[in-house]
Amino acid sequence: MMREDRLPSFDGVFAPVVYRDGGIDMVDQTALPERTVVLRLTEVAEVAEAIRTMRVRGAPAIGVTAAYGLVLGLERGEDLIRVADTLRGTRPTAVNLAWAIDRMLETFERRKDESAADLRAAMLAEARRIHAEDIAANRAIGRYGADLLPNDASVVTICNTGALATGGYGTAYGVLRAAHEAGKLAMVYPCETRPRLQGARLTAWELLRDRIPFRLIVDGAAGALMAKGKIDAVLAGADRIAANGDSANKIGTYQLAILARHHGIPFYIVAPTSTIDPDTPDGARIEIEQRSEDEVLAPYGCRFAPEGAAAWNPAFDVTPAELITGIVTERGVFRPPYRFEEGRG
Repeated sequence: MMREDRLPSFDGVFAPVVYRDGGIDMVDQTALPERTVVLRLTEVAEVAEAIRTMRVRGAPAIGVTAAYGLVLGLERGEDLIRVADTLRGTRPTAVNLAWAIDRMLETFERRKDESAADLRAAMLAEARRIHAEDIAANRAIGRYGADLLPNDASVVTICNTGALATGGYGTAYGVLRAAHEAGKLAMVYPCETRPRLQGARLTAWELLRDRIPFRLIVDGAAGALMAKGKIDAVLAGADRIAANGDSANKIGTYQLAILARHHGIPFYIVAPTSTIDPDTPDGARIEIEQRSEDEVLAPYGCRFAPEGAAAWNPAFDVTPAELITGIVTERGVFRPPYRFEEGRG
């Protein structure tokens, strides 16, 4: 069911997804920026569809959504293992998805012998704890990241890493927010981010809301900007960070890292520690989601390519650790060599 409504919030900040009165309120990110549509999801199948079709996207936001999806499954009397398997298979690259599901299942196992009411309360409390922890982590990430930027900084970013992609506030975008609040940010150059244009549609929408100065660029313009000496740093999010620091993020991130290295510009990955996967030794082991050819051939129903053309459409690429100046997390800034051997926290 759809409805036009005010934007949902959690702990006083705008959030793309919240749990309310036995259902999930979710901003439909496929409708932005033309319309602000809040979906009301009351079935697990709807939650899975929303993740798969990118009505909600961004690794932390997907994790929060999955946590609430398990609460919804419990309330509907569904088999939680099946619910977990259904949700786990929607977006394979985003490690926060499996991480949040595992946390919820651990809570279920600990509390499953309690009364139905107590079990439901415990599961909902854990989901909300995951949500609150993400917002707190984002704020800490913002502070650490802002300290890395010079005064009057101009920054390139890719995709959308703001409140829409997280529990609230943002990761790489959270650094932009914190730097803007500190008076250190002169200009943001968000890449439009083909083929789904998350930079043009979503990051620009958030920058306008937050009154942060920006100029949108096509993906291929980043190198020209760097060559003119106009960029001080590149900030990118991550959907999975391997134990050696190799990082999977939206397709196009790898080439930004190469350009930044060539021009002597620091390149930072910005993500919570929940995105670190110490069980994946390196980027070659990260499963890269392949999406529909139509996203390239006929984005948003507008056909650009001739009939009979084919496309290769990976959703992500992997940036090697040696190209990453630092990985900014809520625990501080990690520097190379990266060795993430312990739990993600």
